[in-house]
Amino acid sequence: MAAVQWHSRVRAYESELRAARLEAVPLEPGDPHPLKSITVTDSKSRRGGGRRGSTSSSSSSGSVAPDPLSSMLDGTDPLSMFAAASASEAPTLSHSTAVGESGRKRREKEEEVGPDFEPWSAKRGEILARFTTTEKLSINLFMGSDKGKAPSPNSTVSEKVRNRLEELDDMEEGSQRELLNLSQQDYVNRIEELNQNLKEAWSSDQKVKALKIVIQCSKLLSDTSVIQFYPSKFVLITDILDTFGRLVYERIWSMCSDSRAMPESFTADDVNDTAKETCLNWFFKIASIRELIPRLYVEAAILKCSFFLSKTGIQETLPRLTAMIRGIGDPLVAVYARAYLCRVGMEVAPHLKESLKKNFFDLLASFRQIHSDSVQNQLVLQRVEIPVYLTLYSPAINWILQCVSYRAPETLLTEMMERCKKLANNALLLNSVMWAFRAEFVAARATDFIGMIKDCDEAGFPKHLLFGSLGRSLACADPPENERLSILNEAWKVITKVRSPQDYINCAEIWVEFTCRHFTKREVNTVLADIIKHMTPDRAFEDAYPQLQSVIRKILNYFHDFSVLFSMERFLPFLDMFQKDSVRVDVCRSIMEVFIKHQQEPTRDPVILNALLHVCKTMHDSVNALTLEDEKRSLSLLINGFIRMVSFGRDFEQQLSFCVEARATFCNLEPVLVQLIHTVNQLAMETRRVMRGNHSRKTAAFVRACAAYSFITIPSLTSIFSRLNLYLLSGQVALANQCLSQADAFFKAAVSLLPEVPRSITVEGKLRSSEAFLLDFISNFLSTLLVVPDHPEQGVLYLVRGLLNMVQDYTWEENSDAKVRVYISALPLLAAMSQDTYLYAIPKVDSNETLYGGDPKFLAEVNKLCETLIGQVLDHLKALGRDEGAGVRKQGTLAFSLFGCLLAHGDLRNNKLSQLAVNLWNLSHKHGYCDTRNSVRTLEYIKHQSQQPDMAHLSEMALRLSLQSRA
Repeated sequence: MAAVQWHSRVRAYESELRAARLEAVPLEPGDPHPLKSITVTDSKSRRGGGRRGSTSSSSSSGSVAPDPLSSMLDGTDPLSMFAAASASEAPTLSHSTAVGESGRKRREKEEEVGPDFEPWSAKRGEILARFTTTEKLSINLFMGSDKGKAPSPNSTVSEKVRNRLEELDDMEEGSQRELLNLSQQDYVNRIEELNQNLKEAWSSDQKVKALKIVIQCSKLLSDTSVIQFYPSKFVLITDILDTFGRLVYERIWSMCSDSRAMPESFTADDVNDTAKETCLNWFFKIASIRELIPRLYVEAAILKCSFFLSKTGIQETLPRLTAMIRGIGDPLVAVYARAYLCRVGMEVAPHLKESLKKNFFDLLASFRQIHSDSVQNQLVLQRVEIPVYLTLYSPAINWILQCVSYRAPETLLTEMMERCKKLANNALLLNSVMWAFRAEFVAARATDFIGMIKDCDEAGFPKHLLFGSLGRSLACADPPENERLSILNEAWKVITKVRSPQDYINCAEIWVEFTCRHFTKREVNTVLADIIKHMTPDRAFEDAYPQLQSVIRKILNYFHDFSVLFSMERFLPFLDMFQKDSVRVDVCRSIMEVFIKHQQEPTRDPVILNALLHVCKTMHDSVNALTLEDEKRSLSLLINGFIRMVSFGRDFEQQLSFCVEARATFCNLEPVLVQLIHTVNQLAMETRRVMRGNHSRKTAAFVRACAAYSFITIPSLTSIFSRLNLYLLSGQVALANQCLSQADAFFKAAVSLLPEVPRSITVEGKLRSSEAFLLDFISNFLSTLLVVPDHPEQGVLYLVRGLLNMVQDYTWEENSDAKVRVYISALPLLAAMSQDTYLYAIPKVDSNETLYGGDPKFLAEVNKLCETLIGQVLDHLKALGRDEGAGVRKQGTLAFSLFGCLLAHGDLRNNKLSQLAVNLWNLSHKHGYCDTRNSVRTLEYIKHQSQQPDMAHLSEMALRLSLQSRA
C-alpha cells in the first residue's frame, strides 16, 4: 500500500449532537403507555344455558398470549377437589364424637413441641465440656457368656421365654468385669465401644445381648464415686439408651409394615398381632430386671413403643415411672432419672403436663435430701464443696423446669415461686426457675425475685449466680420502669462485693446490657469504672478477655453516638485492658464497624477524631510481614471508612493537615494511602468550587500544596497501576485548578513510569496479563491530553510524542497487537486537535486550540504524526498477511478498526485517503473473518451519512464497498 497524506475531517460538534438526538414524538390520546402493565384474561368455556362449544373471552389490546398457568385451571383447586372426594368416601361420625375428637387433636396439636423449645441435643455438648474430671473412673463392662444354649426350632413359646430369662439371670449373676483406673477419655471411649457393640449385636439379631448391654450401662448411673463427672456420664449413657429405644421402635414398626403401609398417626388398632406380641415381649423382658435403676431407664427408653399397644398406655405408664423414682435414695441420681423421664415424656407425649409437674413437685418434696448426712459424708469423702455439688444439679433441674414451663401460663411461675419460698436453702431451685421461665414473666416479678435472692443462704449457692440468672432475663425483657433503678442498685451491691475476678466479670458482663438498655452514659461509666477496679489488680483482665469483649459489644449495641461514647471517662481506660494484640485488634475492629454503620454525618469532633485515630492506629500497627492480604484489605476498608467520615467543612487547611497526619499513621496499608490521595484530590476540587475565584492566590497555593501531597505520596505505592492512575487523576485535578506546571509534572511522571509496567500482574491472587489494564490507562491518558496545552519550552505535542515513544519502546507480549491498537486510538485524538474548536475544554485553561489558533505549522505537525502512525499500522498489517493462520484473522480485525477510524475522523474527500479506506475494507473482508452484521450496519451508516450536506462523496465510496464472506 502506498503512503497517504492525512487530512482530518472538519467537525461541527454542536450540529452533530443535535442531529444525533432522538426525535420527540407526541403521544396521541388513547395510546398505551409503554411502561403500563398488560392485563391478560384467559378465555373460558361458558357453562349452563349456552350452546355447546360457545365461548366468551376478554383480552387486553394487542395479540397477547393468555397466561398458561391460568388456562390450566377452571377456578377449582385440584387439591381441594381431591380432599372433597376423600371426605365423601370417609365413614361418617356422629356430631358429638367428631367434635370431641377434633377438640382433643387440636389441643394436642397446640401442645406439641415447636422450634421454640431448645432440644436436649443443644445442651449435650455444653454439659460434656463443663463437667469434667481428672479422677480415675471405673466401669462394669459386660463380657458376655457362652453357657446358654440356642433353642431348638421346635421349642414352644414358653421354652423360648424361659431360655431368654435364664440368659438375663446369667448376666445379672456375674458375667461382667470391672475396669478400673480409667481416665476420662478412656471412659468415654469404652462407652462409645459399648454403643457400637449394641448396634452390632442388634444387626446380628442378638437382641438379648443388646438388652444386656443396655442394662449394664444403665447400672452405671447408680455409681456416684466420681461425683463431679456424673452429669457427663448421664449424657453418655442416655445416648446408648436412646439408640436402644430407637432400634426397638423401628423393629416393631417394620413388623407392622410387612403387608401394608402404616400411617404416621397410627393407632393401636392399626397394629397387627405379631407386632403387638413382640412389643409386649419387650416390656415383659424389661419388667423382669431386678434392679430399680436399670429397669426404670430401659422402660423409659422404649416408652414410645407403648403406642403400638394402647392409646392410653403412656398416660398410665408415666405416673407409674414417676412414682418409681421415689425409691432412689441418692438425690443426684434421682434428679437425673426425673430429667430423663421428662425428656422422654416431652418426645412422646408433650401434652401430658401433669406428669411433668408431678416430677418437679416430687423433686421439691425430696429436696431436703441434698443436705442430709449421707450426702454430706459423701462430699467430705470426695472432697467436694457444697457449691460445686449443687451445680451438678443444674442441668437436670434446668431441663425439668424447661419442660414444665414450656408454653405454661404465667400463673405457674407464681405457684413455683410460692413453693420455693417454703423451702429452706432454695437458691438452686430459684436459679433454675429464672433460667426456665419466659423472660417476660421473670422481668415482671424482678423485685420479688430480688427479695427471694436476698433471703437465700450465701454458703449453699452464691448470690452472684442468682443475680446472673436474673440479669439474663432482664436483658431480654423489661421490668416495670419505676423499678429499674432500684433493681440495678440492689444487683450491683451484690456484684461489686464478689471477690473472685472471674466470678465478678461473669456476673457484671450480664448486667452491662441491662444498664446500657435503660440508663444513660453516667450509669454505664460507673459500671465501667467498677469493672476496671476489679479486673486491673494482678492483671486479672488477661483471663477474662471474652467477657470484656462482650461488655464492649453490648455498649456498642446501644451507644451509636460516638461523641457520647468517647465522653465517658472510663471508656478508653477500659480499652487499655486489652493487652493481647489479637484481642485488641478485634475490639478495635468492632468499634470501627459500628462507627461506619451508624455514623450518618461527617464529623470534625476532636474527641471522636483523636479516639478513632488511636483505634485505627492500633489496627494498622498489627500489620506485619505475616499478615494475610485479606486481613490487610479488611483493616484498610475500616480505616478508609473512617477517613471518608472526617470533614472540617471549609477549613481546608485543617483537612489537609489531617491527611498528612493520617499518611504518617497508616503508611503500611497501601489502600489507605490511595484513599488519602483521592481525599486530597477531592479537597482540591472542593476548594475550587467553594472559592469560585475569590482569594485566587491563596487558593492556588493550597491547590499546589494538595498536588505536592499527592506527588510525594504516589511513589510510595507498590502497585504500578495505582501509581499510574493516581498520577493521571492528580494531573487532571491540577489542570482543572489551573496549576499547569504541577499537571505537567504528574503527566510526565506517568509517561516515564510506563516502561516499568510488568507484562503480568497479580489480580485477586491470580497472575494475569497486564496488557488490558495498560491499554485502558493509555486510552484514558490520550483523552486527557486533548486539553493539555503544550509547554512553551518543549516541542509541539511533546506529551503525545513522549507517550507514543514509550509505547514504541515498550516490550509487548509476543504476537501482540496492543501497540498498533494504541496507534489507532491516537488518531482520533490527533484529529480532534486539528479542529478549530475542541470537543471539550477546561474553564480558564487555554488548550492548544487557543495557543496555536489553527496555525498551519501546527496542523502540519499533527498530520505528519498521523501519517507516521498510519504507516506503522499498515506495515503491521502487511506482516500479519504473511501468516495464513491466526495472522489473517488479526489482520482483518485491525484493518476494519483502522477503516472505522478513517471513516469517523479522516477527510475522505481526499482521493488517496478514500482509496486507503476502500482498500482497508476489502482487506478486512478478504478472508471472511469480519463480522458480517457489523459490516452491514457500517455500510448502512455510510449510505445514511452520504445524504447529509457536504458528505455526498461517501455515496461514491459506498458503491465501491462490497460484502464478502469466507469461501
